[in-house]
Amino acid sequence: MNVVGTMFFNEEKLLIDKPRKRPTYQMIGGRVEDSETPLEAAIRECHEELGSEAIFNENLLELVMEFDEIATSDGVTPIHFYVFQYNGKLNGKLNTSDEIEKFKWYNSTDGTDILSNTLKHKVVPYCLEKKLIR
Repeated sequence: MNVVGTMFFNEEKLLIDKPRKRPTYQMIGGRVEDSETPLEAAIRECHEELGSEAIFNENLLELVMEFDEIATSDGVTPIHFYVFQYNGKLNGKLNTSDEIEKFKWYNSTDGTDILSNTLKHKVVPYCLEKKLIR
């Protein structure tokens, strides 16, 4: 299964969201549908999860990481993860939904207990190494 995640940054913090059905925060993103490219899926997921009042330029998404792992959701499904970075400022207002309970601007002082395995083991270390978050 192919999955996408998108990193948005503000003041050296990473935007993450907390799904209502999961105990941990995750990246903005989700599954790539059969008819989509990873970029198309990332754009769709950003619109779905951030809400209609979030403003971003779809042309500023850049693929920065790809890796294979096991899905956090069930602990057995192999997934191929595409991580995009948004190279601009996210504007507008973030809206929660039936799927998303809340948003958080994360930095490393928040600890890792609240994070999905993907964030904890791959994305946050990448962000710290590249000095994208503090």
